[in-house]
Amino acid sequence: MKITVVGTGYVGLSNAMLFSQQHQVIALDIDQKRIDQLNKKDSPIQDDLIEQYLKQVTDFKATRDQNEAYQNAEVVIIATPTNYDEISNYFDTSSIEQVLQDLANVQSHAIIVIKSTIPVGFTQKVQSQFPQLKIIFSPEFLREGKALYDNLYPSRIVVGDQSEIGRKIGNLFKESCLKPNVDILLMDAVEAEAVKLFSNTYLAMRVAYFNELDTYCAARDLNSKDIIQAIGLDPRIGTHYNNPSFGYGGYCLPKDTKQLLANYSDVPQNLISAIIQSNTTRKDFIAAQILQKHPKVVGIYRLVMKVGSDNFRQSAIQGIMKRLKAKGIEIIVYEPVLQQEEFFGSPVVRDLKLFKQNADIIVANRLVSDLSDVVDKVFTRDIFGDN
Repeated sequence: MKITVVGTGYVGLSNAMLFSQQHQVIALDIDQKRIDQLNKKDSPIQDDLIEQYLKQVTDFKATRDQNEAYQNAEVVIIATPTNYDEISNYFDTSSIEQVLQDLANVQSHAIIVIKSTIPVGFTQKVQSQFPQLKIIFSPEFLREGKALYDNLYPSRIVVGDQSEIGRKIGNLFKESCLKPNVDILLMDAVEAEAVKLFSNTYLAMRVAYFNELDTYCAARDLNSKDIIQAIGLDPRIGTHYNNPSFGYGGYCLPKDTKQLLANYSDVPQNLISAIIQSNTTRKDFIAAQILQKHPKVVGIYRLVMKVGSDNFRQSAIQGIMKRLKAKGIEIIVYEPVLQQEEFFGSPVVRDLKLFKQNADIIVANRLVSDLSDVVDKVFTRDIFGDN
């Protein structure tokens, strides 16, 4: 089968590697640098399994040529970015709509699977706009740095189509993964769209909950670890996804929580808006805690969201950094992923030893071995040493 994947971020590339074991896969992107990297079998994103699979695949190619990508494609997976637009209170879905227009122009007969995160009701809208196309939505539940692993061993496969087409796509994903038993859930598109937003908002709520617990402990001089371990032993709560942080961030949680809230515009709610507000309050509290130490120079150790990731989009530590800068604190940044000399007006220090020497306090969302020799300088809320 020829499968075309549009977009080579972590969603698109992990899907491309998933299917390239059994099918011919072409990745379409507008970034020539990424295309050149991929054709040299060099992953543009940090994901150990993607890097491993990319070196092994034989029937995979990246291109900017739409004709090459779309011709005879039986399945087209759209994994283009949909950033949240604060003005309209909705995702910017223009990249998806452009792909659909391009597919309509070439009279594609492929099954089109939207993997990008979208507002509830979007699939129905574009299907009515492009009645000649076969469009379905299938949400992804992937972790940064573990995207291919989560495709190979999925928690579930959700497909927003209950027809034979939906069954075909569900089986396509199931047959390509390595997990022997995985549930395929077929439902209408609007329910599948809601599943994605509610799943990520629940995860954001869990992050916010343990962060608020930790805020209480820090304010009252209590031991967060003891309390979290004790309540986590209740099987209804569990000992997972409970490590305090500076707040939730990254590709999905900030934009998905805001999108879900926008979908509640005429529906009563209190909790969803509280989750979003809680994340802001947590950053305010963390910044205030650092300011109480009266530092002259604060070092920001890594902008990335988590260990093993190269993404720092909307990372919580940036919120801390901006709050400290607003109070006139001098900031220096250590981030090996950055190429530029400054980040939002703060110098980037590439020499870790020099960075440690020059910072009065080192702010680190996650405590790692690189900082073990200056642990007395480190400000973190990391308790369990994991993401």
